[in-house]
Amino acid sequence: MSDTLPDTISLIIPAREKDLGGFKVRRVLPVARRRMVGPWIFFDHMGPADFAPGIGINVRPHPHINLATVTYLFKGNILHRDSLGTRSVIVPGDVNLMVAGKGITHSEREEDSAIAKTRHLDGLQLWLALPEADEEMDAAFFHYDADEIPQTESQGATVRVMMGHAFGLTSPVKTFAQNSLCRDKSAGWQRDRRAAERRRTRHLCL
Repeated sequence: MSDTLPDTISLIIPAREKDLGGFKVRRVLPVARRRMVGPWIFFDHMGPADFAPGIGINVRPHPHINLATVTYLFKGNILHRDSLGTRSVIVPGDVNLMVAGKGITHSEREEDSAIAKTRHLDGLQLWLALPEADEEMDAAFFHYDADEIPQTESQGATVRVMMGHAFGLTSPVKTFAQNSLCRDKSAGWQRDRRAAERRRTRHLCL
């Protein structure tokens, strides 16, 4: 694969709505014309959605194998539980990394205290294909608080590097491939983003 990318857009993928446990996500990957972007195999945008009291997220226990999931929230919170005994609440700015490896079961819900209120949810969940050598590793779960995720200012934008290396920053989030995941808070950083993409083919900038 080339180490450089053109400054042109090669493919625009419209998101498709999918229902997951009583709430809808907008799924970008996979599609027939693009199964992966680097090692990224799934890209779901959760929300934006409003929940009335008594109604909320209820993704029941289900298995994963040979991959990792990355969860990041803009608004709201989600309670993660898994077969390792993990119980972790993710809030905006945090990063959850669940490594399925040889197999894990998990659920994603909300705490009872949250369900009693009106809430707003907006976030991302991505699936990452593990390298073949790591597909059968032991399952693991990692949580990183928002203040652990590095950020910088670039051309009027605040850029957070959620995974990997970009914009002179290195995220503490564990990686298994040369993948980078970054998120900006405004639209004024296109030139720096293209430069970063040319340096590494597996950046994913949101």
